[in-house]
Amino acid sequence: MQENIRIAENYNGEKNWMKWGPYLSERQWGTVREDYSEHGSAWDFFPHDHARSRVYRWGEDGIAGISDEMQRLCFSIVLWNGKDPILKERLFGLTGPQGNHGEDCKELYYYLDNTPSHSYMKHLYKYPINEFPYQQLVDVNAQRNKEEPEFELIDTGAFDANNYFDVFTEFAKADEEDMLIKITIHNRSFNDAPVTLLPQIWFRNLWGYGLMEEKPVISHCEKNLEYETVFLQHPELGDYYYYYETPAAALFTENETNTEKLWNVANTSPFVKDLFHTAIVNDTYKEYAEKNIGTKFSPIYQQTVKAKSFVEIKVRLTKNKFSKNPLSKSFDQIFAERIAEADEFYNNIIDIKSTADETNVQRQAFAGMLWSKQYYSIDIPLWLNGDSGQPAPPATRKQGRNSQWHTLNNEDIISMPDKWEYPWYAAWDLAFHCIPLSMVDAQFAKNQLLLFLREWYMHPNGQIPAYEWAFGDVNPPVHAMSCLKVYAMEEKKTGTGDIDFLKKAFQKLCLNFTWWVNRKDANGKNVFEGGFLGLDNIGVFDRSSAIPGGGHLEQADGTSWMAMYCLNMLEMALEITKYDKSYEPMTTKFFEHFALIAESLNRMSKDWTGAWDEQEGFFYDVLALPNHEYVPLKVRSLVGLTTLFATYCIDKKCAEASPEFLFRMNWYNVYLKKNKDYTIVEEMKEDKILFTLIPLAKLKRLLHAMLSEQEFLSDYGIRALSKIHEHGLSVNIKGEGFGLKYEPAESSSGLFGGNSNWRGPIWMPMNYMLIESLRKFHSYYGDDLKVECPTGSGVFMNLDEVANEISKRLAKLFTNDKDGNRPVNSLTPLLYKDENFKDLILFFEYFHGDNGRGVGASHQTGWTGVVAELINNIK
Repeated sequence: MQENIRIAENYNGEKNWMKWGPYLSERQWGTVREDYSEHGSAWDFFPHDHARSRVYRWGEDGIAGISDEMQRLCFSIVLWNGKDPILKERLFGLTGPQGNHGEDCKELYYYLDNTPSHSYMKHLYKYPINEFPYQQLVDVNAQRNKEEPEFELIDTGAFDANNYFDVFTEFAKADEEDMLIKITIHNRSFNDAPVTLLPQIWFRNLWGYGLMEEKPVISHCEKNLEYETVFLQHPELGDYYYYYETPAAALFTENETNTEKLWNVANTSPFVKDLFHTAIVNDTYKEYAEKNIGTKFSPIYQQTVKAKSFVEIKVRLTKNKFSKNPLSKSFDQIFAERIAEADEFYNNIIDIKSTADETNVQRQAFAGMLWSKQYYSIDIPLWLNGDSGQPAPPATRKQGRNSQWHTLNNEDIISMPDKWEYPWYAAWDLAFHCIPLSMVDAQFAKNQLLLFLREWYMHPNGQIPAYEWAFGDVNPPVHAMSCLKVYAMEEKKTGTGDIDFLKKAFQKLCLNFTWWVNRKDANGKNVFEGGFLGLDNIGVFDRSSAIPGGGHLEQADGTSWMAMYCLNMLEMALEITKYDKSYEPMTTKFFEHFALIAESLNRMSKDWTGAWDEQEGFFYDVLALPNHEYVPLKVRSLVGLTTLFATYCIDKKCAEASPEFLFRMNWYNVYLKKNKDYTIVEEMKEDKILFTLIPLAKLKRLLHAMLSEQEFLSDYGIRALSKIHEHGLSVNIKGEGFGLKYEPAESSSGLFGGNSNWRGPIWMPMNYMLIESLRKFHSYYGDDLKVECPTGSGVFMNLDEVANEISKRLAKLFTNDKDGNRPVNSLTPLLYKDENFKDLILFFEYFHGDNGRGVGASHQTGWTGVVAELINNIK
């Protein structure tokens, strides 16, 4: 297959097929990178209203954009409907403080297709024909409280009577540095409508920060009857040609800040970053038409699109100088070839048993994953100290956000959670991204996982950076899990596991594991405390802040995550030992560490209540007070279910390859029985060994709760909080009351910006972890263990069948039901039955616990994209 050939050529160094890709962010404004304020108020320091006029320092943004891998040269589309006060140059949304549930992109756009080499890509943006309701979106959301849903673009009536354009932007590569671009604008309304299109290109301004000695330049090159050309020269990137169909006009300007508009400081030239806005909206572009050189350029196409019709514009960015029209017949032929090759590639990825509807969901999930690869750059020492020749950052920065991360220096293409709402990496999100990514590009997934373990990412103390708002925040340790999963998936697909990858990951993960033990187990009891962002507001109080009564929180999930980490490292060590016996001592290290954690989670004594409640059959967090009083916090949530994650079934033949491990394991069991009268380390059969935190009796009781439709099991997956808390739960700590209630959708609290809610909705990554754990339990118990699913139904299933059932419910979020509705669209079901909406899928951050509608970030394909792998594995 041609796409597989391109992937191989890229990674063996024959051709750099991934030099160009969808690496342009969708929001650079409002990010920590661009924030040089005194108090770290990123949203206010660089707002959306500044973005069109002010030069960015660390990156660029745009709509349906591409750039080279170092983001020196960028392309994106710009639109104007003739009514808006500004051009539609970038996506609009509310800042964290503006939204009644935190930041929220107020646009409709979709990632329709993409291949790993980006040889073919397709993007859809829906643009209102009437004036875009910027102020209405701000005002109405400001009036809404946290009990009300967000006011979205659809709610404004902007798409009523089909009064919108569908703008498709497609890319096809003729070669590694020859990008063919086609923009097709469909008028979906019943009336003719005007539209202006600017397919713009520009150089990122690095010269203004002293990062380039020679300024790049775009200059007019050639005019023909059918097409025109500009010549692009960059001292590092080299020379390119930009071919475009003959336009109504063309404009050059400079990627320089409009200081006069922003700060009332006179510009040295009228040719500034926002010139296109001024010239087109005010119809004064002829005043600037004589300039034929600059660092930002666009042809201008002013069209009246007939009702129910379309127009098509072609451009081409290439290293090649053509003597004949490069936008003619061969252009269309290359597009047809790349589309056929993309279809062929995915036909070999997506399981043949997938229905056409499921295939559509999977294809768009993969597209979203690949479109969300973004150029990300930050150099913390330079960010803290400021650029030469630029105003110095405020003095508070030296002791403020991320000031302890002096070694962090990132400039890479990274898989982002969402290029608008989360246009920065998040380490624990990335671990889940790499699972579906490995289905299409295993090498990229492996490279991403190793990247975060490199010395310019990982802190010298061993911590993996969380995300730019606070690199030192603590997320659950899932990196090892992802490394193992990616390794196993590639081994299954190719027949050979990449043991060198596993070795590299293992060595650095040992450093990270040591950081966890030293940092999060302050009392040396193997009970892990402190707040983990990722289940942030699931408890009765903020788990990352000071705990009431001066105590600390000993978390069932914190301890469970670490037990899982131990088993992941044990599995890695055993796998590597097959090829390198020097790793064998590490098997016993992680085995014994797991044993200690398992004992701490399950033990009971006079001065310790234990995380397990025998009467209620559930694991709970425990509040440890200074007077050695232990108070269980009886919240039935994912906190208790995470204990299922620490599970590992090993074939005895595999273990026999590590005799030292087998000896130590057997000795340890004998020792425990002799000295402590119990062993919970493992169960054994003749051919298999099961490591788990949960003995069989406890497992059955946990599953009884998890599979109850009155508690955790919804029609669309496992809820984060049991529905028994629908009417609330409260606890009293030292005379102060705390509480929570089941909230199936948006959060009613402003905690962590209010964007994310763990008190009831369905989260895809946590469901994925539960499904994986059920399959591991089944590999040991087989048909010997069957449970009621759903609880009380009288239907009994083995745990593999239970995993399939949950997978099917998760897939139902996106597929059509018998009435032609997709639950994810349940806020606007009628709209999504429209011919031009019905097959479009959004992969939200999380989902309503009762009806499955999408909630949170609307394009967080990153971890929600694991549904593509789940659908493939439904048996």
